Amino acid sequence: MAGLFSSGKKKPGKSKLQFVDLEGQTLKEGDVVMSLRYELGESKIIKIESGLAYESLKTGEQVPWAKMIDAATGYQKVRKLES
Repeated sequence: MAGLFSSGKKKPGKSKLQFVDLEGQTLKEGDVVMSLRYELGESKIIKIESGLAYESLKTGEQVPWAKMIDAATGYQKVRKLES
């Protein structure tokens, strides 16, 4: 059973989330993406008080970036359309 539980110490470089789309392309504020969650459709990455969010170009609905993380890869559940 040794090794099943972590000691609570994090390895350097392992805990940092990357802000990238499903194909590994770097994302930043102002990018337009196709959201694959929450029926946002085409969305723009915007800065809000609590950090970054996706804003639907069609409805104006906003979803924080943390809700778009794919659990399997750690990438965002979006596809970058343009810079």
